[in-house]
Amino acid sequence: MSYLLRGLTAAAVATALLASTGLGSTASTTAVAAETLLSQGKPATASSIEGSGFEAAKAVDGNSSTRWASVEAHDPEWIRVDLGASASITRVKLNWEAAYGKTYKIQTSADGSTGWTDVFSTSTGNGAIDDVTVSGSGRYVRVYGTARGTAYGYSLFDLEVYGTTGGGSGDTTAPSTPSGLAATGTTSSSVSLGWNASTDNVGVTGYVISRNGTEIATTSGTGTTYTDTGRAASTTYTYTVKARDAAGNTSGASNTVSATTQAGSGGGPAVPFGSHQFPYAAGMLKPSGSQATLDQKVIDYYNQWKAAFVKQNCGNGWYQIISPDADHPYVAEAQGYGMVITATMAGADPNAKTIFDGLTKYMLAHPSVHNSNLLAAEQNTSCQSVNGSDSATDGDMDVAYGLLLADKQWGSAGTYNYKQLAINHINAIKASEVNPNTNLLLFGDWSTSGDATYNMSRTSDWMIDHFRAFKNATGNAAWDTIRAKHQSVTTSLQNNYAASTGLLPDFVINGNTTPKPATGQVLEDPNDGSFWWNACRDPWRIGADAVTSGDSASLASARKLNTWIKTKTGGNANNVAIGYKLNGTQISSGSDPSYFAPFAVAAMTDSGSQAWLDALWNKMLATPIATDSYYAASIQLQVMITATHNHWVP
Repeated sequence: MSYLLRGLTAAAVATALLASTGLGSTASTTAVAAETLLSQGKPATASSIEGSGFEAAKAVDGNSSTRWASVEAHDPEWIRVDLGASASITRVKLNWEAAYGKTYKIQTSADGSTGWTDVFSTSTGNGAIDDVTVSGSGRYVRVYGTARGTAYGYSLFDLEVYGTTGGGSGDTTAPSTPSGLAATGTTSSSVSLGWNASTDNVGVTGYVISRNGTEIATTSGTGTTYTDTGRAASTTYTYTVKARDAAGNTSGASNTVSATTQAGSGGGPAVPFGSHQFPYAAGMLKPSGSQATLDQKVIDYYNQWKAAFVKQNCGNGWYQIISPDADHPYVAEAQGYGMVITATMAGADPNAKTIFDGLTKYMLAHPSVHNSNLLAAEQNTSCQSVNGSDSATDGDMDVAYGLLLADKQWGSAGTYNYKQLAINHINAIKASEVNPNTNLLLFGDWSTSGDATYNMSRTSDWMIDHFRAFKNATGNAAWDTIRAKHQSVTTSLQNNYAASTGLLPDFVINGNTTPKPATGQVLEDPNDGSFWWNACRDPWRIGADAVTSGDSASLASARKLNTWIKTKTGGNANNVAIGYKLNGTQISSGSDPSYFAPFAVAAMTDSGSQAWLDALWNKMLATPIATDSYYAASIQLQVMITATHNHWVP
């Protein structure tokens, strides 16, 4: 039972309730006295803030003259407090400023990201003080507003959470102390750790990692590995690990282990994953949570992706990205993804350069029959090129981009001259995969002036940040012209064919006159003119340029997509469907990372979309990796890299 109180203390209401049941006031006094204010001074975060001086921490600082305020005129918004340990929550007191919540929920969670449980909700809030009696447990408490009471935002002078520690479960037994902590690998910028699992009478929910005596991260789940990234070269660090259970009980510290990062010279990555050397454009969002925790989530998913899809099935020192859900076991698109991902994850993966060089060797061993500086699009189980041995533009775009990343990471004086290979590939793309009359990308080097597809293009190939990198590498101003053309066609398609949604079609026709969505099947599917299995990547591809460059055209296109999908789904990531007509009509039900994940990058461009971005991020974390779908897993991994501000343009 919950009570929404106006201007009454909890003690007065408790007394009245107990009196009505014939219980004396002594019992009431005892019950209320047991409550403890748990939230004051604890870490707090919010979906947004109106500006400097209105941070979430202002609502839990014990000062009723300071306040948290969200951005104005936007729903939903939320504020969350971390109590530091699981607690039994008995009361939440909200002291609203004039900008109050009319419809809101109070929720609890064990980990602050998934499993939110409603302990109170109202649609008739009227501001002032809401003193709410609740019954729930959790480490995190969130006030989640979905309808404002005014035209402004949400604003709280005070968020007070009362209760008792221990989660209400009676569990006071700490997990056993982790043993066997060891450094399992180092690079010039990272230390990888592993340890033996702890046990607990109820269950271990995570581990707390400390570096040089300071807690740096808390993992969730039962995993017993962690990679500490962004470290300085030739530096010694010491680590300990503690186990934690759902009730907030924490074990003793493990044995201490010291590890020294490798020297900065000698092939170490120049831009190790997690170093965040390339800031995004001003105002770009990232999922809520500490940067170290966000980075670790990417590393965890990368390790799963790597185990499932990075293979050495054909000898010759080759590495391949296997594609069980494609037409052939190995496709250029997958190899391109692999090269970009591996170069980006250098520093977190000590074997990144070895894998990248194996992918490069494989690429060089499988040239297109039309242009030997491009990659043949498909190989069979024996790694033999098949189906014409010609190229696919999307794979080549990523291969060239990956080579540029590798040049920045490791230099080009080793086994492979990455920079020269990249330039060769870039020039080949321009010569054989760009229509010289329209400046739009072709499907591959097989599409020539006599082919019916010559004036068609695929929107998911339009990687605007890649065009910028190609211009930087070659100095060829033609890449600026090509980039601008793809951006202008994107804007035109959105305005003329998807004014209410911003959605792009899989394929575009009439590139030599007035580009428009495909009418029916032109290459793959009757939905070639819809937002389908190719265009589902567009919010990520457009957004990647928007967040890194701040380009106004890319920002406008990404924001148009974000505004529509957030409204279409009601802010519920589970409602992102599989495919849409350009007018927003759903094509298929279900859920797939290929569709919901890319929208997270578009969400980053809107300051009022923190809650929506978090919903998409949490959906990604809650979705198990599909080891039979390199496509969905590879898209989600690259979205996670971009969403955590780890994507950079060479």
